[in-house]
Order: sequence, then C-alpha cells, then structure tokens
Amino acid sequence: MKIVVGSDHRGFEAKQLIKAIVTQLGHECIDIGTTDSNPVDYPDQAYAAARAVSEQEADRAILACATGLGMSIAANKIKGIRAALCHDELTAQISRDHNDANVLCISGDQIVEVLLRKIVEVWLATEFSGGRHQRRVKKISAIEEGGRPEEVKNG
Repeated sequence: MKIVVGSDHRGFEAKQLIKAIVTQLGHECIDIGTTDSNPVDYPDQAYAAARAVSEQEADRAILACATGLGMSIAANKIKGIRAALCHDELTAQISRDHNDANVLCISGDQIVEVLLRKIVEVWLATEFSGGRHQRRVKKISAIEEGGRPEEVKNG
C-alpha cells in the first residue's frame, strides 16, 4: 500500500517512528511533513494527507499531532475521509474492521513507541469487514453528501 504520513511539530517524533514502521512493513511511505520540530499548523498536513487519500494518490494516511484530535477533526473535513483517532490496538482494529477508516490519527505526546508500533501494525493489517458495517459506512457518506442516514436502505 501507499501510505501518506504527516505531522505537526508536536507529532514530528512520532511521525519519524511511523515512517520507519510503515517502511519495515513493506509499504510505500510518502512523507508530507513537517520536517522538524519548529511550530507549524496541523490543518496544513491534515489537508494534504486527506486530499492524497480522497484523490486516490495514496491508499491510506497516518497523522500525528499532540493529541491526534486536531488532525482527526481537520482530516474529516475532506470528502470521503474517515479519520479515526486511535489510542490502542482495539480502537485501531475496530476503526478499520467496522468503520473502514482510511486515515489513522495518533497522539504524538501520549503514545509510547511500543504501543505506537502495535497500533500502526494492526491498523495497516486490518481489512474492512463489510457486511452490516457497509450500510453504516454508506450512512456516513450520506451525511457527508447532505443527506439523511435513515434514507440509506438495507442491502
């Protein structure tokens, strides 16, 4: 897979670890910045990464900022993006299995290296299960399009 990684200054160190993990797992890694720990605004990287995924220039993206919250809020503003803030292996697995998340957001300040590796590994390895979850993802898309989720029919 082609994975875009990005961070703000507070997520820079985590991003460097994420790049190594992604590469070690055999995926192509595209670093969209930032390039150091000098202050930058997280919406810039969130936008660039989310656009790359929404425009199918990359399969998925992984973003890091201080808490992961800002990145997830900003990335989710892009049409077709389902960014999930994950803090452990279970949330990473469910975000993919149930929600078909295409952007992983991580806290650069609160996640230690061992856990970071497990989260990224699980998130990249987990496929979307579809089934009953497909209808729910379609409802998310309906909301994004200005529609009402209850208008999405079963099947």
